[in-house]
Amino acid sequence: MITIRKSADRGISRFSWLDSRHSFSFGEYDNPNHRQFGPLRVINEDMVAPGAGFPTHPHREMEIVTWVLSGALAHKDNSGGQDVIRPGDIQRMSAGTGITHSEFNASATDPVHLLQIWLLPAVPNLTPGYEQKAIPLTPNGLTLLAAHDGRHGAVTIHQTVDLWAATLAPGQTTSFTPAFPTRIQWLQVAQGGLSVNGIDLSAGDGAAITGESALTLHATSDTQALIFDMAA
Repeated sequence: MITIRKSADRGISRFSWLDSRHSFSFGEYDNPNHRQFGPLRVINEDMVAPGAGFPTHPHREMEIVTWVLSGALAHKDNSGGQDVIRPGDIQRMSAGTGITHSEFNASATDPVHLLQIWLLPAVPNLTPGYEQKAIPLTPNGLTLLAAHDGRHGAVTIHQTVDLWAATLAPGQTTSFTPAFPTRIQWLQVAQGGLSVNGIDLSAGDGAAITGESALTLHATSDTQALIFDMAA
């Protein structure tokens, strides 16, 4: 079964420096029908104005993944993590027992467009930590970005989740098979448009997927999508 979460139906937060869309309940946006999907708790699509950002703030008991679509995001946290995240980089921050961090647009002239993702950890009281890697994307195929075991050069995420990027040119097709038949998937279209098992999706759309033995992705434009393959 594939249940679509349309881009236009997401929650919205707008400030002078931030335009944010929430696939799941976040902040003042509370939707009892969309609070999480499996361990996936937050997908926020953020557009941050030049020079602006999120000042130092705390997190606990969450795996936080950042994926930049355009621009650059400067990150700093009290575990010693400090870097600039750019397209092609994947960053995982384990909040665990408690961490503080800040995120600012690294440019004074250009906006930064990103997805920030929160997943509930498999176990509590993790030691806070940070990991960031540049991972080359496979053209017209799938690239593993994050995995519970950090295999194939992916960042390690402390949950039974594999996070894949699908990168497709117009007219190209790729297939995805879940790691186990009992797993569930969430597909988020970051850019472009595609069909999944014949169902059309556009940028910003998401899909909650259960009971599908395989997914066929066909791009209708230059497309980047994320697939979360998760324990239910």
